[in-house]
Amino acid sequence: MLEFFRKEAEKSSNVKHFQFWRHDNKPIELWSNKVIHQKIDYVHNNPVEEGFVYKPEDYIYSSAIDYAG
Repeated sequence: MLEFFRKEAEKSSNVKHFQFWRHDNKPIELWSNKVIHQKIDYVHNNPVEEGFVYKPEDYIYSSAIDYAG
């Protein structure tokens, strides 16, 4: 993976060694509880969609356990 991050850094003029985060983020205003819950669910379900875990609360680096009943 380090080789991948190194190659990505070569594409950017402001990164010296490794590129991990994207620079082209698209901020979304969290203007209602519905939107907030939608984004939290999206983040919590990413490890499930990628097949890392079966349930969001099983992913060790997630706050989903705090939201699980």
